[in-house]
Order: sequence, then structure tokens, then C-alpha cells
Amino acid sequence: MAISNEQVIAFVKKHPVALGCAVTCLGLLGTMYYRSDLVPTAEAELSQKTTQAERLSTNLKNAAQLKEQYDALSASVKQIEARLVHPADLARNKQYFYKLEAETGVKLLDLRQGTPTSKGRKTIYAPVPYTVSVQGDYAMVINFVRRLEKGVHYCRVLTASAAPVGAGAASDGGLGQVSLTLNLELNGAP
Repeated sequence: MAISNEQVIAFVKKHPVALGCAVTCLGLLGTMYYRSDLVPTAEAELSQKTTQAERLSTNLKNAAQLKEQYDALSASVKQIEARLVHPADLARNKQYFYKLEAETGVKLLDLRQGTPTSKGRKTIYAPVPYTVSVQGDYAMVINFVRRLEKGVHYCRVLTASAAPVGAGAASDGGLGQVSLTLNLELNGAP
């Protein structure tokens, strides 16, 4: 049973819509088959672009107050830098301790500035070590330490050792003279 060209043309003329739909379906199935390997790549690209869009959206939202935040940070950095010790300026650094001595009434026995070391740390500011020995009554020595901690420069006391001076008690309520030796660090400019 052979089909002739006339029978094929007659079939096409009799069922044009069905034949068009069948050809279209075959074309779509072929396209889906050949492009099916591109779907995972397209999904990965979509998720990457979605993540990037969310990040940009968040950046735009957070950038609304960026100028004010930058100004606040700049002002804070200026305040910090104003409170730094400059290790090379020995006279001014010692003057700070002499001023505390005069304000608190303690007697400054020893004052030595060490050399700043970063100890392998990568920091913006370098600690400047000091060894300070003072003598006075208990209240004056405590006042000296408080003023040192709340003073112009950022201070960190590493070690402290106190010892009474003299054997007898003073007439000011039993508080005698105290000798205090401090190892401390002031925050310094690099």
C-alpha cells in the first residue's frame, strides 16, 4: 500500500489545522530538547543577579545616612587623635605627668618613658609604655590614679604595686604615706 503525493496533498488540505499544530509541537519539543542543558546555567545566573540586586538595594537603603555617618566618624577620629601621645615629644609627655603631680599633690619619684613596640600587632595606634612612681597619702595617690585613667590621654594600667612608707600612722585618720609604682601605657600615634 503505497501512498501517493496526491493522497498526501489531499490529507494536508483536509486537515490543515491539526497538521500545523503537530508540526508546531514537534518544533517546540525539539527546541526544548536542545535547550534543556541551558536551564541550570540560566537559573544560576538568575540567582546571582538576584543576589546582586538585593545587595545593591541594601546599599542604596543604607547610603541614605552615609554622609552623616561619615561626618560622625571623622569627628570621632579627630577626638581620638587629639588625645594621642606622640612618643618623640618627650618634654610634652612628661609635662602631662608633672601637671597631674601638681593637681593631686603627690610627689613624683620616678618617671620613665619606654620605647613603643607594636609586638607584632597590626594596629593604627601604638601603645607608649611608662613607669611612674609616686608617693603621697592614700587619698592623693588614689586621686592621681583616677585622674590618670580619666585624663586627656587614653591610659591602660598594666601593673600597679603599692607599699606603705614609714612605720607610724599619720595623724589624718590613720592613713599614712603610700608609695605607688605603675606600669602603664598611653595610646600613642605611630
